[in-house]
Order: sequence, then C-alpha cells, then structure tokens
Amino acid sequence: MAIEIEKPSVGLSKVAVSETHGEDSPYFAGWKAYDENPYEESNNPSGVIQMGLAENQVSFDLLEEYLEQHPEASTWGKGAPGFRENALFQDYHGLKSFRQAMASFMEQIRGGRAKFDPDRVVLTAGATAANELLTFILADPGDALLVPTPYYPGFDRDLRWRTGVKIVPIHCDSSNNFQVTPEALEAAYKDAEDMNLKVRGVLITNPSNPLGATTQRSVLEFLLDFATQKNIHLVSDEIYSGSAFSSSEFVSIAEILEARQYKEAERVHIVYSLSKDLGLPGFRVGTIYSYNDKVVTTARRMSSFTLISSQTQHLLACMLSNKEFTENYIKTNRERLRKRYEMIIQGLRNAGIECLKGNAGLFCWMNLSPLLETPTRESELTLWKSILHEVRLNISPGSSCHCSEPGWFRVCFANMSEHTLEVALKRIHNFMDQRKTGRN
Repeated sequence: MAIEIEKPSVGLSKVAVSETHGEDSPYFAGWKAYDENPYEESNNPSGVIQMGLAENQVSFDLLEEYLEQHPEASTWGKGAPGFRENALFQDYHGLKSFRQAMASFMEQIRGGRAKFDPDRVVLTAGATAANELLTFILADPGDALLVPTPYYPGFDRDLRWRTGVKIVPIHCDSSNNFQVTPEALEAAYKDAEDMNLKVRGVLITNPSNPLGATTQRSVLEFLLDFATQKNIHLVSDEIYSGSAFSSSEFVSIAEILEARQYKEAERVHIVYSLSKDLGLPGFRVGTIYSYNDKVVTTARRMSSFTLISSQTQHLLACMLSNKEFTENYIKTNRERLRKRYEMIIQGLRNAGIECLKGNAGLFCWMNLSPLLETPTRESELTLWKSILHEVRLNISPGSSCHCSEPGWFRVCFANMSEHTLEVALKRIHNFMDQRKTGRN
C-alpha cells in the first residue's frame, strides 16, 4: 500500500520549481502516451509505436556476439586481473586505456581524416552531461548560446535548466534543407543583442545532414570564421558522426582545424558519445574534446559530478581496442542504417509523403504541411495529436524542435525491428488514404 503524505508546505529552490526543463513539450508528451500503451507485436499489436526516440538498435547482435566471444571484457571473478584496481575510486581522468580507445575510435569513424589526443578527452555520463558541463564552463547565467533550428527538444533542458543560460534560435528553413546560412547566423546574433543578451557561443549539430561533404565543410568554415570574428566559442555536437552512411559523408570540425593548422582552435569544443553510434545510451558514455587547455582542465574537475563507472570503461576499452570488431561494426552498422533509411523513405513516398534527403542519422524529417488546415503551430499540433492517438504513432512535431515552418515532423527508424517499422509504415499509409478519401 502506498504511503500517503500530505501536500508539502516547504518551499523549494527556483531551479526546482522552474519550468525551464521543457518537459511540457509535445516531444515528452508523446513519450508519455507511448509509455502508457506501448506497442508489442504479440501482446499489444494496437499499441503506440515509438518513433520519437533516436536510438540505434540495428546492430545489437554484433555487440552481443562480441561479449559472448570476449567474456573477459565484462566479467570479473575472484582474482581476475585488474578487478581490485578498477573497484577502487578512479581519478577524474578516467582509465587511460579507455581514453586511448575512445580517441582511436573517434578517428576511425571519421575515416582517419582527423586526429584526437587522448589527453584532451574528458569523460562524462553521456552527451547530456557533456553539453550541460560545457555550458557551465563557457557561459554565465543570463548569457546566450545560438542554436540552429530545428534542434533536439532536450537542449531546452540540457543547456538551460540548471545553468540559467538562454538559447537564441538560428532560424533555418526548408528552402535550403534547414542548413545554417551566414544571413541566419547574423540575424540570430542581432536578435540576442536586441534582447541585451551576451552571446558566448554557437552550438551546431549535424544529425541528418541532407547535403554533401563539400557543403558541410563550407558551413563549418563560415561558422568558425563567425565565431572568430565575434570572439565566441563553437561547440560541435558530433554524436551522430559514426551514423553517417559512409565515413566520407560526415565532416568533423576537427578536419577543418587540422587543415587550418589549428588556428583559432582554442574556441572549438566537440561533444561525442557512444549512445547513437554503438547504440548504448544506457551505458551513459559521453566525451568532451576541447582544444582549449583551460576548458579541458575545468571540464575534468567538473566531471566528478558525471563520472562513468570503471567497469563500463574497462568493458568499452576492451571492445573499442579490438580493431577487427570495430571495423566490422562500423561497416555493418552503416549498411544497416542505410537500408533502414531507404526503407522508411520509400515507404513514406509510397504513402505520398516527401522527406528531406539525408545521408546520416537515425531519423528523417517528413513534410506533412499539405495536411494542415492552416499553416500554424496550432494546426500542426492538432495533426500530431491525431497521429498520436488515432494512428498510434509517436512522432515529434517540428514545433517541439523549434522549427519555424509548421508541418515538419521528425520520424525515427532505427529504434525498432524491421517488422515494427513495416507496421508503422502501413499505419501511415492507411492514415494518408483516409485523409485523401475525406477530401474527395
């Protein structure tokens, strides 16, 4: 029997009662609807299918196979080598073997076009912790970061809630596939100035880039030039770098710096994690890679609040140091993601829905603006509720990602089996047929 406690009369902190956490967003409301009625092929075939979660589950079998063949990575018996050392408290640097393995893996998934120094790798409990930690270091409460739209709804929580830092959106549009332009960047900076906000940096993400490597490179070039001109920081969130369909389809800011002989490198910081590329969000493994010595030192001190367990580091150090495994994993995982992407794009096209062209990531952006009664956020949310409660698909409305154009929806495709994806596509197809019938 639950213990009943009277309504508290004791006050809490401003941070605790603040709604800056952003969890009143439709993005999180969709998760709640899924949690209350989750789809299961056998037990609940009419339940809600989770298409709002950018998880990579397409290569679990490769991870399981590795662990089965290498039990020494995850099991420690009595007298096992390294157990007592790893069972004791580790310093904030983390295991040297793991930092070396992470640096090597980061180079590998970028096709060897960039080098990473293990001594600049700061370990954190996931990319969420890495982004918040960097925000604490780079900006003061009331300062601002510029972030291109549409962006991950969790940034409203991760970057703002506890830090007191503001997000000023860089409004991008579909005319150029939501890519950042110099004009949009300058406009956002002016918006911040008009609000008397001090801009401390730009955070750029690249989860599903629809343009080629040449364009990616030019975007990163002018972002770095802009940061240099304004004397601010540039944070590159590269958590999807290994999810590109080939290594040549992802350009890292590290490549740009190397080509420039690391000029202005001290203002650049990279966030990376194993949540997307290895499909291990539950392991809580993230990194900050900074070219700024003071940022590295401060981040390492602050990482005491977000340490990764030594056992997790030991397991992953063994796994990522195995070149035969990592080469096969990267190759196979990319092939499977490409197949899933082509499957959902073709399925949506068959239903009469067009999407942005992509070459990376775990989701796609589909355009349902023709279905809106009016081109407004309210009409978009009405359509979203219909899809969530009638079609029973949890997809993310663009407005929850601060997209300025109503009618765009983010749809994840790598967090389920192929069969479940087929069921989801069939539901969407039926929904579109019903809409067409209703308009005739």
